[in-house]
Amino acid sequence: MNADEQCKVMIVDDHEMVRTGLRTYLMLEPKFQVIGEAGSGEEALEALSRGGFEGAMPDLVLMDLMMPGMDGVDAARELLKRYPALRIMILTSFLEDDKVVEAIEAGAVSYVLKTVSAEELIYAMQGAMRSMPVMSGEVSQSLTRGLRRRSSQEAGAGLTEREREVLMLIAEGKSNKEIGDELFISIKTVKTHVSNLLVKCEAEDRTQLAIYAHRKGWAK
Repeated sequence: MNADEQCKVMIVDDHEMVRTGLRTYLMLEPKFQVIGEAGSGEEALEALSRGGFEGAMPDLVLMDLMMPGMDGVDAARELLKRYPALRIMILTSFLEDDKVVEAIEAGAVSYVLKTVSAEELIYAMQGAMRSMPVMSGEVSQSLTRGLRRRSSQEAGAGLTEREREVLMLIAEGKSNKEIGDELFISIKTVKTHVSNLLVKCEAEDRTQLAIYAHRKGWAK
């Protein structure tokens, strides 16, 4: 797309009022032209599979995250698989560390909250067209936390067999004494294993260790 050409935009959001508001605002922006909308990821895929809107394909997709059926992450992943030249920007009111990581891994250029100002939205859209990620401080922090959690989960594969046993018993709510009795080890040894687990799993307490075990599928 040349610098003097309009950026063709597609809005994907399950709330009609949001789509209307975005479309109305972008009509005032000469650099952008809304050529189509969809109320779900499935609708977006279907529309583009038919050749777009009156034969025009979007350059940029503003994608909601939480939608019925196919969510924004899955939709972004599938759209980019079929149309790798697309630029996708997640525009959502939902901020969760893992979702931010998943969206970026799916190929979204940026992850923007709906609380941004109109000027910030346009700035992010312009950045997306240049493949330049634009994120607020809180989104960047969320991404960092999500990546750290991912790293700690991968590090969990390095637990010893005994540490896994202790971790699973912690997830069952066992005390140090009960763990020691079940594994035939001293309470001191149990405490050592718990300390090692806190470090390896980057957890602050036994509750977080239990949650970690459940997320990994190691505990019932």
